[in-house]
Amino acid sequence: MINQAQKHKLVLSTYHNRHWDGLILNALKMIKAGKIGEVVRVEAHMANYANPGPWWRTSKTISGGILYDWGVHLLEYTFQIIESEITEVSGFAHSGFWADKTPWGKDTNEDEGFAVIRYKNGSWSTLTISNLDANAKEGQLEITGIKGTIVTDQKTWKLITIDGKGTKTIKTGSNPPSQSHRYYQNVAEYLTGQAKLIITPQWSRRPIHVLELAGKSYTKGTAQKTKYK
Repeated sequence: MINQAQKHKLVLSTYHNRHWDGLILNALKMIKAGKIGEVVRVEAHMANYANPGPWWRTSKTISGGILYDWGVHLLEYTFQIIESEITEVSGFAHSGFWADKTPWGKDTNEDEGFAVIRYKNGSWSTLTISNLDANAKEGQLEITGIKGTIVTDQKTWKLITIDGKGTKTIKTGSNPPSQSHRYYQNVAEYLTGQAKLIITPQWSRRPIHVLELAGKSYTKGTAQKTKYK
């Protein structure tokens, strides 16, 4: 699709409207203000303990697997935070527990998927999507820096810092609403020559590349090297 778009001089983009979700906009604002210092790792997760149900997102053939769907959005958040080349991806999964409890049988998504992404700048990130977690972690993103940690989800944020005397400070607040309209606004501005396209096809391909490597890693039992920018 990228080759054809370039060949025929067409605009190609993906509806990554969550690029402008309130939680990532607010997290980036705090990071750029130096609230947590240099980012060391990003942990992205969505988990519960529940039968995934009968809808189409539960079928691996249709949906691609448990790490797709919301996993793509969580990775897209992560890549906004860690601006570095990806060097290695490891994937892990557990399957079979829910399989005979959904209409899809053996085609049911994995019970849990987990990926570790290593970056050229020395930082790393994780992605967890689980229907087997009886003790799900707080938030959707936990961003750890050398000065503190941000824990955030679609509604609220928490900033934890520790000063030189060892005193812990916890600040909390509500995240601003999503600004998903900015996706269409950016496309319109790009078509009229007023701005660069933010959600390029190359940017959209990045999380899919990582999920494909995670799947290969899980199947082969070894980390997968890459030089994807």
